[in-house]
Amino acid sequence: MRLSKVAGYSLMLMTLVAPAVHADDPCLGDDEKKAALALSAALQKAEQAGQSAALFVAYMRVAASECIDRYDKNAAGKAKANLPKLGRDLAKAAEAKGALYSGEPVRADGQTAAFQYYEAIGDHQDANRVLIKAVQAKPEDLHLFEAAWNIDNGRYGPVDGTTGSRQPYNSPPAFRQELTKVASVNADRLMKSEEKNAQGLTGNIGELGQSTMQSIEKLRNASLWMKFLPGGDKPARDRAEQRGDIIMKRPDPTFSQGQAMIYYEFSGSPKAKGLAAQIKKKSEESQQVVEKAGESLKKSFTQKSEADQKQFDKKKADLEKELGF
Repeated sequence: MRLSKVAGYSLMLMTLVAPAVHADDPCLGDDEKKAALALSAALQKAEQAGQSAALFVAYMRVAASECIDRYDKNAAGKAKANLPKLGRDLAKAAEAKGALYSGEPVRADGQTAAFQYYEAIGDHQDANRVLIKAVQAKPEDLHLFEAAWNIDNGRYGPVDGTTGSRQPYNSPPAFRQELTKVASVNADRLMKSEEKNAQGLTGNIGELGQSTMQSIEKLRNASLWMKFLPGGDKPARDRAEQRGDIIMKRPDPTFSQGQAMIYYEFSGSPKAKGLAAQIKKKSEESQQVVEKAGESLKKSFTQKSEADQKQFDKKKADLEKELGF
């Protein structure tokens, strides 16, 4: 009797303890095991194929798995040992071909830029280097520039061996300094080009319209680059206010002040906002006058038309009476 009780308690203890062990290690689940073995098989297949890019992707996936070492320690060890060198070799080859940066992730077909390979192995220094080269090769590409400027978002340094944590990675100041040079050159180029466009602001009304469109576009684009500079885009907005002032001195305000308002609205200074509001108010008042004049003219035509219709109807009636209808 006592023996059966002990056996019963032992069975209960095993039942209670076994799930606890399973819960402590999430990698012991059937799905996790299946996924880990699939990664192991994919790595073996990539090794047999001998294609470096595909092998690198296989190593990446193995290295990212938290459960692979439970089922294939050899695969985990090979990925850790071979990933950095293979990634660096592939990055150098891509850089030699001029494939410096792409927003696409690492691909198994080899169509991957050097930056992505360096980034995948955690070599942020070389990743930054080729990214700067890419920006310098296409200095007017604002989207590429913005990608470089914000590249540290989501970046982390190496794992701390003691705590196991990773700190956010911040690129050295020299990286941003190189980007600032590119932004400064673009802003200066656009501001100089705008000076030529603005020469038509004192010309005839046709030249004014064309010059305004070209000039304000340059100022807006310059503003986008200046936002990455320490002083911001104030120079572009100040110049816009000056351009508006030039137009306001023209002798044809009825036709030209709308162009001035475009500059003032972009400038955004207190003075410019006030002038833009005045121009808008005058424009609305003029529009109301035109609408009232139009309504009055329409009413006049309507009244005349009604009078003509009555006269026609009377003549028609007289004629019918005369003819005996």
